[in-house]
Amino acid sequence: MNIFEAIRIALNSLLANKLRAILTMLGIIIGVGAVIALLALGGAIQTLVTSELQGLGSNLVFLFPGTNDPENDRRVPPRLTNEDVAAIADPLNVPAVAAVCAEYSRRALTTYGGLSYNALIAGVSPTYPQVRNAQVAQGIFFDTRAVELRSREAVLGHRVAQRLFPNGEDPLGKRIRINGIGFQVIGVMAERGGSFASNEDDQIFVPITTAQERLFPPGQNTTRRVEVSVVYLQARDENSIEPLIDQVTAVLRQRNGLTYQDNNFTIITQQDLVSSFATITGAITIFLGAIAAISLVVGGIGIMNIMLVSVTERTREIGLRKAVGARRNDIRLQFLVEATVLSLLGGLLGIGLGYVVSAIGTALLANFSPNARAEVSLNAILLATLTSIAVGIFFGLYPADRAARLDPIAALRYE
Repeated sequence: MNIFEAIRIALNSLLANKLRAILTMLGIIIGVGAVIALLALGGAIQTLVTSELQGLGSNLVFLFPGTNDPENDRRVPPRLTNEDVAAIADPLNVPAVAAVCAEYSRRALTTYGGLSYNALIAGVSPTYPQVRNAQVAQGIFFDTRAVELRSREAVLGHRVAQRLFPNGEDPLGKRIRINGIGFQVIGVMAERGGSFASNEDDQIFVPITTAQERLFPPGQNTTRRVEVSVVYLQARDENSIEPLIDQVTAVLRQRNGLTYQDNNFTIITQQDLVSSFATITGAITIFLGAIAAISLVVGGIGIMNIMLVSVTERTREIGLRKAVGARRNDIRLQFLVEATVLSLLGGLLGIGLGYVVSAIGTALLANFSPNARAEVSLNAILLATLTSIAVGIFFGLYPADRAARLDPIAALRYE
């Protein structure tokens, strides 16, 4: 039998039972649509993660006290101090660094008038806007002099300003109270949204020395070496990141007397964060794709079931065709083509469904980042098409072989 003739017969058979064909294809449609959409949305989420991390700052390196090993932290107590920050900021010690920003943060109740808000108080260096790629929408950011004088100046995050000044009142020059201590508002940061560590719009920025010595004095230890929570390091360029890590590691190991011991600090780059989140989102996408693939198996079983029913319904037709000279391979090809066409049509409809879901996902992701687009790739379409054909062939083999093996005499006598 000619392959094109087999396809024509298959299409006529499907058109004769439209509702049954659609219900049979439903599992394939859902499975292929889910896989297409998941691949597209997975790529969009990775783009979103990358853009968010890159928005934290350019050529940024994070320095944290402590490690992920509790046993090591007990042997070598983790500590980052103002003196460590000063040593790292010295270009003679770390030539690869362009700017350094230390942060010492705690949560505290902030009040203005009759309103209150529990915000994260971030004591930071004046270099924060440069290192973290942050913008001041109103007023100014405090300078080095404010840090030296431990001044009570505050720069509000966007959301904090909205909560404490909800009626459009200009916050500049107003006095708020943090932990009962009065601060003058000198600036408001531009809206930035949440990052993976925290929501920067929910923060209040004050000079780091003010936070360490006036707001949260328990942060001082018995040696009077004031600790910091995290240090942000900006490398001079992308090629300086690895030398920066080596130089900072050498300085801190020398200052902490770590000759043979492991480090008592952790250094993370933006690329490390991007790779970690890419691995996580990739694993989640594969996991969800595996779940979606179950629909393909269910759809394949549905195709097998319907083809077995079709063989039973057309037993006399099969007997008649064999009586006039049709070979086993002709009968097998006809039913195999019908199963494949049924599965392929379901796959094509599933690709359309995947496009629709991807468009909806893009619209939702636009609320977080306009660059995060769920685009269906050509590779995903080819994969879906080949998978649909493979499902049709695999699950159509048994019904087609059963039809081919029918005895023509018994088939002609079938009622």
